[in-house]
Amino acid sequence: MMTRLAAALVAATVLATPALAQRVPAAAIAVVDLDRVGRECNACRTAATALQSQVTAFTNRRNTLTQQLQPERQSLTTAVQALKGKQPDAALTARIQAFQQKEASAAQELERQQAQIQRNQAYISQQVNAKLVPLLQPAMERRGANVLMDSGAALRYATTLDITNDVLAALNSALTSVVTTAPAQPAQQTPQGR
Repeated sequence: MMTRLAAALVAATVLATPALAQRVPAAAIAVVDLDRVGRECNACRTAATALQSQVTAFTNRRNTLTQQLQPERQSLTTAVQALKGKQPDAALTARIQAFQQKEASAAQELERQQAQIQRNQAYISQQVNAKLVPLLQPAMERRGANVLMDSGAALRYATTLDITNDVLAALNSALTSVVTTAPAQPAQQTPQGR
């Protein structure tokens, strides 16, 4: 009896195994140019213009600070060279230290501004991606695709596989604007002394 039961279980397992294996459907590929979508969506263009104005303001501020500091730097360099290797007196040393503080302050200001621009750029990308990613699957399904590739990853493809215009139209409908200034970073906590 046990032998028959064991044989029946083995037979059932062997016969059931082919039912578990299912065929994988044929690949139906679609291609999207994500770089073009990022460049040409309406909200992306507006954000790029705002970001460019931030970069221009940064460049102008850097040039202004450089022009403000250059005469004092030149004056101090001339004064140090006139010493011909001798140690500067207390007054010149104080001027040099004050100038170094101005330079450090200017560098910190520029670093903060540059970091803000980078945060803004990342925040814009985050907003675009949050709207774009959910639009990809429906765009694929409308064209009967089950695989989506970025056009930059494909060596060649037929233009009939390209769904960039569909994705771009959907993104323009879903994303009418983006915020171009990232929220303020939370203040970093400094460790408390014991």
